[in-house]
Amino acid sequence: MTAVGVRCDAGAAIGVGHLVRCVALAEELRSRGVPVTFLGEVTGSEWAAAQLRERGLPSVPALREPHRLAAQARELGIDVMVLDSYTLPPGTGAALREAGMAVLAIVDGDPRGQEADLYLDQNLGAERHSFDGERLAGSAYVLLRDSVRRCRRTPREGGPPRVLCFFGGTDSAGVAPRWTKALLSTGAPFEATVISPEPFEAGESVAVVPPTDRLPELMARADLVVTAAGSAAWELLHLGVPTALTWVAANQLTGYEELVAGGLAAGLGPEPGAAAVDTLARLLTDPELREEYGSRGRDLVDGRGRERVADALLRLRPDPT
Repeated sequence: MTAVGVRCDAGAAIGVGHLVRCVALAEELRSRGVPVTFLGEVTGSEWAAAQLRERGLPSVPALREPHRLAAQARELGIDVMVLDSYTLPPGTGAALREAGMAVLAIVDGDPRGQEADLYLDQNLGAERHSFDGERLAGSAYVLLRDSVRRCRRTPREGGPPRVLCFFGGTDSAGVAPRWTKALLSTGAPFEATVISPEPFEAGESVAVVPPTDRLPELMARADLVVTAAGSAAWELLHLGVPTALTWVAANQLTGYEELVAGGLAAGLGPEPGAAAVDTLARLLTDPELREEYGSRGRDLVDGRGRERVADALLRLRPDPT
C-alpha cells in the first residue's frame, strides 16, 4: 500500500492555507485507506494544530535539509511526498526523488525551483498559463475539506444582511479591525461575525469571535463574505456565497484579479478606503447584486477536485531504485 507524506507548515505568521488544502487531500486519501503523515510545524495557532489532532492525522517535526528530510521520510515508510510550502530549500523535491520517492508539489504559479513528478496548481485560470512539467491545473482540482463539502447554502429572506468577515485562519496581516470599520462606515444595516485571533471592540451589530471550526457553516449562512483571495475563496465559490475580496499577500493578487475580472467576486482593492466602502455599501443594500456574484461561481468548483488529485497521486510510482 502506498504511504503518503505531506510536507507543510502553518502558523500565526505564515497562515494556515497550505495546511487546510493538504488536510482536504489527506481526508480523501484516508477515506481510501491510504496512510498519511504530516511533516512540519504548526506554531501559534491552536486552531490549525487541532485540524490534524482531531482527524487523527499523525504529525512529526520535519528536518529541513533536503537529504536529511529524504532520509527521515524513508524511515517513516513514505512512498509519495506532497510538498506545499513557499519556504522549502529548492532542492527538496530533487532529494526526495533521488531517494526513490514520487513527489507531488502543490504550487501557486511559480514552482520556486522544486522538482516534482506532478504539480498541482488549483488557482482559477492556471490551465491557461504555460508550465514546464506535468501538471493538474485549474478549478477542477480545488481541494475542499469534508466540512465544506457537507455544507449547503441557506440564504436569508428578510432582515438585515448577515456578513462574515475573516482573513485566513490567523489574520496574519492583522486587517480584520480595519475592514470591520469599513463595513460600519457604510452606514447600512447589517449583522456581522468577524473572525479574529485578537479580540477588539466593534459595536453591537458585530460579533468578534476567535478562529472556529464552524467557519464552513458560517460561510453557508452568510449573505455576504468579506475576505482575502486565499484558499477560502474556492470554498466560497463552491457554496455560491456572494463575496467581496481584498488581498493581504502578494501571492493572492493573481487569484484576486482572476476572480474579480470574471465577475465571480466584488473587488475591494488592497485597502479599506473610500472606494471599498462605496462597494460594500452597494453590496449591503442591493440583494440582487449580491446574489449575482454568488450564482456565477456556484458551478465553477464542483467539490470533486480532491478526488481527481488523489486519483493522479496514487498513479504515481516511486522509483524502485
